[in-house]
Amino acid sequence: MTAAQISSREFSRQRSLARKLALQALYRWQINECPWQDLVQEFSGAEDMARADHEYFRELVEAISGSHAALDEQLGSWMDRPPRQLDPIEHAILLIGLYELRSRLDVPYRVAINEAVTLAKRFGATDGHKYVNAVLDRAARALRPDEH
Repeated sequence: MTAAQISSREFSRQRSLARKLALQALYRWQINECPWQDLVQEFSGAEDMARADHEYFRELVEAISGSHAALDEQLGSWMDRPPRQLDPIEHAILLIGLYELRSRLDVPYRVAINEAVTLAKRFGATDGHKYVNAVLDRAARALRPDEH
């Protein structure tokens, strides 16, 4: 394996950990809303943070907590129910996935969807990953038609 491949794998792992931690922070934020800075501080001591992309974690938490109403409105157009009726885990995962599809064009749509589905399989309800996949696939078709 080349140094570039190792570096790329490590980068992917760091981003995946940042998403996992952002999921946990956004779940916590939905249960007990607070300023995003408090979440960043609270999670800075998390066990996985040392191996995570801290800046990406911070970006996800800050951007999603600051624009959740707009993200929810957009999510609602691809869902069969209002976002407020979602389980907080699936809701947080969909917010992360939609944020990446909308705002992080450096993240290929397939990566955004795959990472979201992986989180939903690990932390969500039994078949929650199927719902996450379907919603984010609709979002990707609308937001990134040239990639899809």
